[in-house]
Amino acid sequence: MTDQPTPAPGAEGPDAAQSGTTFTPAFDHPVSPKERMTIDRSHMPEQDALLRAANFREVNLGYSQQLAMLEAERCLQCKNPVCIEGCPVRVNIPLFIERLRVGDMDGAAASLLDDNALPCVTGRVCPQEIQCEGRCVRAKKGSSVAIGSLERYVADWAMAHPDRSKADAPTSSGRSVAVVGSGPAGLTAAGELVKKGHDVTVFEAFHAAGGVLIYGIPEFRLPKDIVQQEVDRLVASGVKIETNAIVGRTYTLRELRDRFDAVFLAVGAGLPVFMNVPGENFKGVYSANEYLTRVNLMGAWNPESDTPVLKGHRVVVVGGGNVAIDSVRTAKRLGAEEATIVYRRGKAELPARAEEVHHAEQEGIRFELQVAPLEVLADENRWVTGLRCIRMELGEPDASGRRRPIPIEGSEFVIDCEMVVVAIGTRSNPLLTASEPDLALNQAGYIVTDEHGMSSLPGVFAGGDIVRGAATVILAMGDGKRAAASVDAWLRGEYPPVDEPRVPARTTAPIAARSEA
Repeated sequence: MTDQPTPAPGAEGPDAAQSGTTFTPAFDHPVSPKERMTIDRSHMPEQDALLRAANFREVNLGYSQQLAMLEAERCLQCKNPVCIEGCPVRVNIPLFIERLRVGDMDGAAASLLDDNALPCVTGRVCPQEIQCEGRCVRAKKGSSVAIGSLERYVADWAMAHPDRSKADAPTSSGRSVAVVGSGPAGLTAAGELVKKGHDVTVFEAFHAAGGVLIYGIPEFRLPKDIVQQEVDRLVASGVKIETNAIVGRTYTLRELRDRFDAVFLAVGAGLPVFMNVPGENFKGVYSANEYLTRVNLMGAWNPESDTPVLKGHRVVVVGGGNVAIDSVRTAKRLGAEEATIVYRRGKAELPARAEEVHHAEQEGIRFELQVAPLEVLADENRWVTGLRCIRMELGEPDASGRRRPIPIEGSEFVIDCEMVVVAIGTRSNPLLTASEPDLALNQAGYIVTDEHGMSSLPGVFAGGDIVRGAATVILAMGDGKRAAASVDAWLRGEYPPVDEPRVPARTTAPIAARSEA
């Protein structure tokens, strides 16, 4: 756009988070709402597509100080900040952006960390385009504010300056809580509960904390050291984490109920769903869960790792969600010359984030759309040789609201491949739930809770995918945050809790003076 405000002298300098220089506002004069509307959205730098398709380094490189403060100027600071309504964890978005805009990084970090237990994570993998950014008033004329990119910038700054964003230790409540599962719902609940003064212990079945954040999301989208630093910050705040602890085997739920004053179940929904087609048991067929866990959690992405994982020259991934896109892009990085997505609907119906689909296309991923698998083919030794498919046409919308795929008679064809990864969804794992007969489940095996998150067992709460079914990281975090409020009310004898306002009140506190990085 033309006639943009003139940036302040020096605003284009090096990243202050690294250089130690003062955070300077992007402009040297107050910017009017009309002027703000002339500022184009800042695009986050990213690795070149051809280079990144051969490595596991993070694709998005993050904002510089200049880009972050320029983007912060685009926020209109609406009187009715509907962006907050679009955020499942109710981050006070205008507040942290305004503090960033004026150079108050301590204030921006404090505000963000108070609302969000895992901001470095959500700034990278949250589908902001359909949540906070999807509600942004700025988008009515142009592009929404890049809320996710600004969140990532502030969160990364806070991570790099831990001594600048320490919260005061709360007074101990004398009550204890067990959190089962260290994924996004469990970690969020633990972070919220420890701030209330409760003694919190997280039980994790794997040898490392993070849940789907470490086993399900690839390094190039969410580096594992970022997840570990988020976990370390929670541990520093007082959260205890016990790994290699399988509730239902190592401990029973009844034992936890006896040891703790309350329990929050956040075990996710990690049991894979398969296609139910002939040949699905041939060698070379993976569930996306196993494939991504071997690569991400067990380190098979690293050429020096001893973790075994097949690395086919031609790999087909069945599915169209984020897990499918993660799997096919992983296969490409592991050396697949041809990595293909097979999805039974069209591009407009792909459930994956538009950014991830775009990145996949840039990296040379092949999309076979409106195609459904019929049979996995193999040689005499039962090794995969191909996937027999049929083309589909789209009919009327089904219960999901998407157009129903209908097979086209006589359109069968074969995609040659050595590997097939099935990424069509997950369901509840009965390992924990089957061990406690008094825990009420629905027909699909998910835990039934009341409107505040309590299960059929008094003092036992549940949230995330084990209640709602497979969903996004941020929705699980929202469940964790709401459940923590309910657990706290239960421990204080005030259950059911008084509902919080849907939109946090805007602060009237003065913004601190500009800080030094």
